[in-house]
Amino acid sequence: MILPTDTVYGLCAWPFQAETVERIYRLKGRDVSKPSALLAASVDGLAEAFPELDLDLAAEYFPGPYTLIVPNPENRFVWLTGTNPGAIGVRVPNLPPGAAEVVHAVGVVCATSANAAGGPNPRRVEDIPEEIRKACGAVVDVGELPGVPSTVLDLTGGEPRVLREGAASS
Repeated sequence: MILPTDTVYGLCAWPFQAETVERIYRLKGRDVSKPSALLAASVDGLAEAFPELDLDLAAEYFPGPYTLIVPNPENRFVWLTGTNPGAIGVRVPNLPPGAAEVVHAVGVVCATSANAAGGPNPRRVEDIPEEIRKACGAVVDVGELPGVPSTVLDLTGGEPRVLREGAASS
């Protein structure tokens, strides 16, 4: 499924089975050693799927253009964590209405940008490679998005560390 976020279009899948996540990795040519995020429409929805979430910390950043790398002490969703099962990326963007309804209905999704690995960030559906669009069961198109990916913050250490400058930095 292709969904718009507050930053770029995302390629999303059911996160509870490794096979569905592996399919989106193959589709975009993403190396399985690279992590993807667990994305929800609300902090409550994220906490339901990932009970270890620090709700006070989440409230500081969500909803918004951040992906937070947080401790994953129970090694949940290891197929999303790349080479570090002890940490997981989580995201609660300001979703456009159509995307918010879809994510609310399913709870959480695995999300990565809907581009070929290393390709430009898709700000419009037309920017998504045709082979990715054709392979998806659904596409929610809300027009042009900002096109700058989320800012990635690693919160697993003593101090927050910016791993990727992004929309929150712009």
